[in-house]
Amino acid sequence: MPTYDYECSQCDNKWEEFQSITSKPLRKCPACGKLKAKRVIGAGAGIIFKGSGFYQTDYRSNSYKKAAEADSKAQSSSSESKSSKDSGSSKKSDSSDS
Repeated sequence: MPTYDYECSQCDNKWEEFQSITSKPLRKCPACGKLKAKRVIGAGAGIIFKGSGFYQTDYRSNSYKKAAEADSKAQSSSSESKSSKDSGSSKKSDSSDS
């Protein structure tokens, strides 16, 4: 059940009321007793996420996770082979300089 905000146009009293969604809005102000109360639009409650985090990949299927893991392994092995080729070429250039 939600909490609704109310305001009296007669005495400017503001209060919150815990009611069912299907119940009718209140009309009577608890402070002055007049039938001038109106339901006002409130900010509502904010969403609170607890835990280490929520990511797009948290709810992926196992086949997707396996394919993504294989892809990341392939990329890391190709970058390792590139770095070993680059380091070999720099050694050759160093020996030719002397």
